[in-house]
Amino acid sequence: MIDIVLPCLDEAGALPWVLARIPDGALAIVVDNGSVDGSPDIARDLGAQVVHCTQRGYGAACHAGLMAARAEFVAFCDCDASLDPGDALRMAERLMAGADLVVARRRPTSRGAWPLAARVANWELARRVRRRTGARLDDVGPLRVARRADLVTLELSDRRCGYPVETIVKAAQAGWRIEQVDVDYAPRIGHSKVTGTVRGSMQAVRDMSGALAL
Repeated sequence: MIDIVLPCLDEAGALPWVLARIPDGALAIVVDNGSVDGSPDIARDLGAQVVHCTQRGYGAACHAGLMAARAEFVAFCDCDASLDPGDALRMAERLMAGADLVVARRRPTSRGAWPLAARVANWELARRVRRRTGARLDDVGPLRVARRADLVTLELSDRRCGYPVETIVKAAQAGWRIEQVDVDYAPRIGHSKVTGTVRGSMQAVRDMSGALAL
């Protein structure tokens, strides 16, 4: 019914927690993006399908997972234990009720789950996405679900951090019904490869701004 794509770069500490929460009947597709901490072996030992993506970048890993998926529904979820992949099933129910794309709206479970700077940046990004697309989104979250066949028709091209924004922009252009579902958002396990550094944060801003210009 649903494949859950988990882009992965050195998430050995988080993988056991994440993969233990894959719903029955769902397939976890861990897309390794160049890990050096043994993540692919851990994922495979825990029952996940492992896909190796040699092109670096969040979007590259997501798209490799999309191409490997075979289920009707595909979810994309961070692999750092900040999000419960089981929430993808609740989101898929909205697809069966008429939505075309469902995006998570994160609700922090603790003060440290979502640093203020990252939250403010996301608010601004969501405001710009609303203005650009008309979609009523409060969060451009890293957990989203859609039908695989529909996603392929969008012909997404961003291979870095702009992939989620490009998904929303092109979905809106295609007339998709876009909805949000509240999910818990916990402190991640390990160090962020994007917002954990100034360079990573700046690159993410550039990537997402480029996707908004489509």
